[in-house]
Amino acid sequence: MTDLRYLLAIPHDRLDAINNILLDPDEKVMNNFLAVVAKYGTPEEINRKHRESRKFDHLMGIVKERAPGYIKDLNWLMEQRDKGAFISVAEYRNRVLGVQTKDMKFADESAVTLEVSALQYFPWVRLICERAIKDQSLIPGRFIAVRKMKESELDGDLPAIVAALDIIGSSFVETLDTKGTDGSNPHLGGPATITGYFGGIGQPNEHALMWLDEFLYYYTNYGVQHVLNFNAGTILLGFLLYRLGVDIQFKISVFFGSDNPYHALWIMTMAKLFSRDDGTSPLIGFNWSNSINNQTMELTAQFREALGFEDVIRFEHHITETWKSIVIQPYDRRTELIQIADHVANIAAKHEGGDVAIEQTRAHPSDILDYFRDKKEVIDSGDWDNLQLNFMDKVDACNMSARALTKKRLSFLAAQNLHK
Repeated sequence: MTDLRYLLAIPHDRLDAINNILLDPDEKVMNNFLAVVAKYGTPEEINRKHRESRKFDHLMGIVKERAPGYIKDLNWLMEQRDKGAFISVAEYRNRVLGVQTKDMKFADESAVTLEVSALQYFPWVRLICERAIKDQSLIPGRFIAVRKMKESELDGDLPAIVAALDIIGSSFVETLDTKGTDGSNPHLGGPATITGYFGGIGQPNEHALMWLDEFLYYYTNYGVQHVLNFNAGTILLGFLLYRLGVDIQFKISVFFGSDNPYHALWIMTMAKLFSRDDGTSPLIGFNWSNSINNQTMELTAQFREALGFEDVIRFEHHITETWKSIVIQPYDRRTELIQIADHVANIAAKHEGGDVAIEQTRAHPSDILDYFRDKKEVIDSGDWDNLQLNFMDKVDACNMSARALTKKRLSFLAAQNLHK
């Protein structure tokens, strides 16, 4: 077995062959990539534009222009943060355990990031914050959005959400419009063409470069730094862009279907090849398929650490899912989270649905297909309040996970500027 293992070593000339492609001035696939980047300037210029667009005053200026009514909500949020209206982590632990916990040891070295998807509309931010103040509950430390980007850009929700999450200290991941539901594959439709989806609806042909272009647009104009990644080609483009020096980041989506440790090894091997000299990678979130078990995360954690990525690449795992259109229900992975959180670091507990007991009582339970609806259609159909309630249920489920972690003296990461 030892002799066989040495057969796996990769000779240096294999790396030379890869570099020859990357550096060849006549290689069209690389020239096309660099041409898209050049539209936005040098890496230094692109990063400067990003920093300017992420400044709070810049975001507020866009909000004033497109959604002036949101300004009072952003000001209110800053006031509540500054006066310490939200429960501290220590106070939260005391409430859950019913005793003073200052001398207790919690597993801070493997703190679980509390995550909710999807934050579709800005008005929901104030609603969950008002309730967190009233109930002394937690605001998650990470949010995902899956709404149509152009719609969110034009009505002011995008800049308002970016500003709000900077205020509260939560990370934010956007989903670009070039995600495969944009008609990129003209041969796919509904159930009659379902086998076509087995290869991925993805970003065929020129759509990978369209994704890159869209990412750079929002990176330089709205300070959007983190996006979802669905496709092996766009994952490679993200690695290449970061290697050039552009400080983007991305997470692999659950729709990519990463469901075993060898799949993860393949992706992380590429991440290592294109990592920077400081050891960092743009791949900061690895969203597992719903089918994986804890053993897969444990096995992957071993080589994630060996590659130097334990603090770089977060495992993002669905604890709850939307009640409709994605998994067989009931689906609840909270018990498994508690079992793994004490020995595998850098995990995010993602809540895409409410708790099972709540979801099955709702007249309109959460549905993954709601993410792809136009805002006007949601309002006209009378479903605005239903979708809002679905989102609140997801935040409640996230709080239930935080409570379960705390009872086992495990740690969590909530909105860092609110919960000291």
